[in-house]
Amino acid sequence: MAKITMVEAVTMALAHELEHDKDVIVLGEDVGINGGVFRATSGLAQKYGEDRVLDTPLAEAMIAGMTVGMATQGMRPVAEAQFLGFIYPMVEHIICHAARMRNRTRGRLTCPLVIRAPYGGGIHAPEHHSESTEALFAHMPGIRVVVASSPSRAYGLLLAAIRNPDPVLFLEPKRVYHLNKEEVEDDGEEYPLDMCFVIREGTDVTLVTWGAMMKETLEAADKLAEQGISAEVIDVATISPIDMDTIHESVAKTGRCVIIQEAAKHCSVSSEIAANLADQGLYNLNAPVKRVTGYDVIMPLFKLEKKYMPSVDRILEKVNQVMEVS
Repeated sequence: MAKITMVEAVTMALAHELEHDKDVIVLGEDVGINGGVFRATSGLAQKYGEDRVLDTPLAEAMIAGMTVGMATQGMRPVAEAQFLGFIYPMVEHIICHAARMRNRTRGRLTCPLVIRAPYGGGIHAPEHHSESTEALFAHMPGIRVVVASSPSRAYGLLLAAIRNPDPVLFLEPKRVYHLNKEEVEDDGEEYPLDMCFVIREGTDVTLVTWGAMMKETLEAADKLAEQGISAEVIDVATISPIDMDTIHESVAKTGRCVIIQEAAKHCSVSSEIAANLADQGLYNLNAPVKRVTGYDVIMPLFKLEKKYMPSVDRILEKVNQVMEVS
């Protein structure tokens, strides 16, 4: 079993589905000959042919329209938006057609497509290359939003996304594409969608996060352990729909919750989780829910990017605040 990075896990999952399902098509800008901006599709066109791994023009709206058309006619297209910040020309097709197809046709047509998008900051890129706007899509009924946080989950969740009968936006935090390696077996075993993963068990506080922020959250949990604070760490993974049952079960045990996200704070996924805890889990809480987030500004360029990103120290500050409440 090989140790691979997250981007290699994405490539492995795509290759597995291309190999085992003739209806799977990969398409996008530079995904074929060049293997994609981040080389997530490297070697796939050479192995499976240019009729299965399609280079498209630089036209995101066209890519999304083609993807919807393929999906409604029995294919399973996997399209790449080079960056989440480039996805907005695709939104009309994703929201007005892909997300509504099952309802519009009363179940006669489904739309089994995947839109892959590298996203998030931390690599010193311009603002359209650094956005974390997952809440825009999580708000829309009819589309799943899935976020990978490790090589093994990238592999298993992408397999599940491709096999799902409904549209999935699959977000890949590029800051952790090459961060670490894990042993991942190319066995075709998918991970369940619509489910949180308890990454570390604890008894004193629940830390809820997803995507690239898993790194800082786990580092914070290590430091808290040195202080005698036992932190349970949850990877939300599917942010629409959110598996609140797992979060409620954890908070019922710990009594405290801190939510960590890279995205801006206002009207965000962390807002929804916090509201749900207040609505349905208030009596399990021994302290107010705290959030560690990005700021309500466009990602600042370069020198201020690190300041924008939630840090281990900011997580520890919020945990210490909730631990002070008796």
